[in-house]
Amino acid sequence: MKFLCLGYLEPEKMDARPKHEIDVIMSECSHQLENFYSSGQVVIDAGLSSETKCLRRANGKVRVTDGPFIETKEMIGSAFLIEAQDMEEAIRIASLHPTVQVASGEQFGWGIEIRPIHYFESRE
Repeated sequence: MKFLCLGYLEPEKMDARPKHEIDVIMSECSHQLENFYSSGQVVIDAGLSSETKCLRRANGKVRVTDGPFIETKEMIGSAFLIEAQDMEEAIRIASLHPTVQVASGEQFGWGIEIRPIHYFESRE
């Protein structure tokens, strides 16, 4: 079973800190990522840009607007896909990610949301 994991942060808190301070905190992630990847169950791990576009169908046409679509204090900063037997194992794997392993991230609201994926296969 595959699980989509979304890493959240509070960008205003991170943006309020000097770049060199954030760079030091982000450098703490490297070792944690090695442990995370060595699980062998990470399908993909990606950091996301803050730039977004939202698509919505309205009046028979697709509209493109600037995002994010939902107003919240948190922003999705990363997304990763893992392979696990069940939610319990998905939690164990996701808990290796720097988002919850790097103590400095706590002050910026770092957190992970885990969702099972129900996907559709092409009928070719």
